[in-house]
Amino acid sequence: MPLISVFFGIRVTMYYDDHNPPHFHAAYNGEKALVDIVKGRILSGQLPARQLKLILAWNEIHRDELMQNWELAKDNEPLNKIAPLM
Repeated sequence: MPLISVFFGIRVTMYYDDHNPPHFHAAYNGEKALVDIVKGRILSGQLPARQLKLILAWNEIHRDELMQNWELAKDNEPLNKIAPLM
């Protein structure tokens, strides 16, 4: 599972053989969530409130790059790193 970004202790990854809708995996301190890229919401799992706000803001800023990575993953191509939230 390629690592796309890491910030404030949140690890963002994406699977190559994942299912629709387009999403990424976010993990923080043992908690995990799937985040819908297009709708900007949690599909499953949970994160602490502060980290949830951070990851949803990051998703909003980097939605186009995330969708590019989703398409790359579907084609089994290497994924691009995405800048962390600063």
